[in-house]
Amino acid sequence: MSIKTGLYQGTQLKQEMKINPRLYQAMDLLYMPLLDLQQHIKQELLNNPFLELDEPPVSEEELQPSPEDKQKQKEQKEKEEEIDWEEILLDGFEAGGRRAEYEEKEYYEPVPVDTQDLYDHLRDQLVLLRLSPRQMLLGEEIIGNIDDNGYLTCSLEQVVASLNRWLSEEGQTWAEGASDLEPFTLAEAEEMLRVIQGFEPAGIGARDLRECLLLQLEDAGKEDTLAYRIVRDYFDQLINHRWSEISKELSITPKDVQAAADEVAKLDPKPGLKYAAPSDNYIIPDLIVEKIDGEYLVFLNDTSLPRLKLSRTYREIARDKNKFKGENKEFISNKLNSANWMIQAIEQRRQTMLKVMNFIVDRQREFFEKGVQYLKPLTLREVAEVINMHESTVSRVTNEKYVQTPRGVLPLKFFFSSGLSTTSGEDVSARGIKARIQKLVAEEDPRRPLTDQAIVNILKEEGIQIARRTVAKYRDQLGILSARMRKRV
Repeated sequence: MSIKTGLYQGTQLKQEMKINPRLYQAMDLLYMPLLDLQQHIKQELLNNPFLELDEPPVSEEELQPSPEDKQKQKEQKEKEEEIDWEEILLDGFEAGGRRAEYEEKEYYEPVPVDTQDLYDHLRDQLVLLRLSPRQMLLGEEIIGNIDDNGYLTCSLEQVVASLNRWLSEEGQTWAEGASDLEPFTLAEAEEMLRVIQGFEPAGIGARDLRECLLLQLEDAGKEDTLAYRIVRDYFDQLINHRWSEISKELSITPKDVQAAADEVAKLDPKPGLKYAAPSDNYIIPDLIVEKIDGEYLVFLNDTSLPRLKLSRTYREIARDKNKFKGENKEFISNKLNSANWMIQAIEQRRQTMLKVMNFIVDRQREFFEKGVQYLKPLTLREVAEVINMHESTVSRVTNEKYVQTPRGVLPLKFFFSSGLSTTSGEDVSARGIKARIQKLVAEEDPRRPLTDQAIVNILKEEGIQIARRTVAKYRDQLGILSARMRKRV
């Protein structure tokens, strides 16, 4: 019996899905907000010679000036001929060439103004003091550890340790005398911090909220007030709205405590934000919804978007294929195909955005008519199924896009939210529920604020089924305090 041996070769089938690079680019175009798309098109115009701006042709009649324009040009020319330039050039000068004194002149050019951040603002106040180099170094170290909110972010022990470590390593090149090399003490840091806490804005350099409020009250000369005493001695009870405890301790009425708390509430808990750099974020809506003759119509806000077309000159060059070979021929072919695709992709983007927004308008018509409480639940999948597109495509269309509506400029994501069932069988948007809760709290009696269970009962009477914990969650998301914290005396 013989055994045959040999090599065996098997085959394995493996399926891979490769996405066309142009499909990736098409998805990127859908994702881009209007401003990003503008920049992208401008870059493509620079990189692709087959692309050019599609500008409407100007007729010869438009190029010819009208009779009125011709007359104006003639009058202007005659006026210029009558000008005595010698008189104008010498006006305001004496024989020696001196310009007339006290001449008034208006300047229309804008003057740039440098904005200061909090660090610069505090340091400018520090340099106005007559400080020694040693004190200046300590002051700058403390200011450098104050955050944008205005709070000191580290302990004074850490400030002292950091400076002393620097003195031991780099101090020889900085110090002017032996006294400058002496280690900093905690007492020096405390004294300098107190100086900085006297700077503007009031409350700066505090180590916690309590100290920040006390500094502001001191700056206003209110050290002898009830508000100051409550912040100093009963801060925990104050922030937890335990008015009765404070009133018993001080032998005053809860109403007096409430009045003092109202005074404290007027103070700024983050004084440093006054000098935060202003945000330069501007929203340019990608879509516009207008009510015309009783109907809501959708328009694309793309008038500022460059219109593209294929360059006739380069198309004529590319037509003669015998002139180009090898890499040149491949380059021209790729650029021509890319230009064609770019024009088609932009148009596809426009149509997709219109489809999505038109469906949203049809679905959310009650919102446009009556307000946010009538916003219906809507998901990306619902839109995708109706307009026959993939859910991810709808997600890209709505991401970071804004629409201008009669009810303000809103992100497209605003119209998408989960829903809750009602006794009538219709669903209501979670965003609408939040708006209803906010309205109920705004209209409540502050002496008897609505509890979460009371809100549940009101919504139940209106046909909305909702759990108490859901109300509590929505209330927290809206930044609304609990009933106990909202209670007034």
